[in-house]
Amino acid sequence: MDFLTFAKERYSVWSLSDRPVEPEKIEKILEAGIAAPTATNAQPFKIWALESEDAREKAASTTPCAFVKGAPVVFVIGGDPGKAWKRPFDRHNFADVDAAIVATHIMLEVHDLGLGTCWVGFFDPAKMKQLFPQMEKYELVCVFAVGYPAEDAAPSERHALTRPREELVETL
Repeated sequence: MDFLTFAKERYSVWSLSDRPVEPEKIEKILEAGIAAPTATNAQPFKIWALESEDAREKAASTTPCAFVKGAPVVFVIGGDPGKAWKRPFDRHNFADVDAAIVATHIMLEVHDLGLGTCWVGFFDPAKMKQLFPQMEKYELVCVFAVGYPAEDAAPSERHALTRPREELVETL
């Protein structure tokens, strides 16, 4: 399948089955994240793979997104501002940008493996850091609840809606 078709077919999965995710698929997801490019190849990111029931329940308590609870595996992605490249002109720190690139690789690999996820930005980073002190120095970018889509999983009715191209693209 060509990339554009692949990208258009991927959707935010809000309903996951309880079927376990195979360890080899988790490993491929992690490899995809690690393969992501970062500014000056600084690699200022961390991926936390929450596989234990306790860790997944803690992560689920940081968000009202119900599909996180009960997900077979949860990933949290963050960037370390102390290790990230800073643009010299305005000192913009690329920790969050690099972490978002890593997260995008993860999200696309999840889809490629026949699994489902949703980029969850609606979570409490302070509570996440309280529950997982090892995340303290990171800018937490997103949470991914990953699993096999449930039988009733379907794209949102808004999935294919886009603003007019003229509003989104400007050729100079």
